[in-house]
Amino acid sequence: MPLISFDIDGTLETGDPKGSVTMDMIQILKNKGNILGSCSDRPVSYQNNMWEKQGLQVDFTVLKNRLNDVMTTFESDSYLHIGDTDMDEYFAQKAGFQFLRVDSIEFLDWKESIFCSR
Repeated sequence: MPLISFDIDGTLETGDPKGSVTMDMIQILKNKGNILGSCSDRPVSYQNNMWEKQGLQVDFTVLKNRLNDVMTTFESDSYLHIGDTDMDEYFAQKAGFQFLRVDSIEFLDWKESIFCSR
């Protein structure tokens, strides 16, 4: 099962600034059986409240510098972190995750392949 981690600000529609990943997209990924969660500079309590307000139950919420804990907690075929900054990329690579920048061609290709094959 793929594991996908999301930054919040600049990545998710609930972020500040808002990003292009919608809660509907998250729900589709969850329905497909992916392991999902957030990895942000925002406190874990903020992340948990955000997901609860959206009516979504995610598998993990961690601070950005703890992304490596996710890999040791969840066994997966692939680990992906989606974010919008160089710091997101730094912590993703440090933890052994593939990184997709939310405003990149690679992300758009990934998004199309995931969401067009419902």
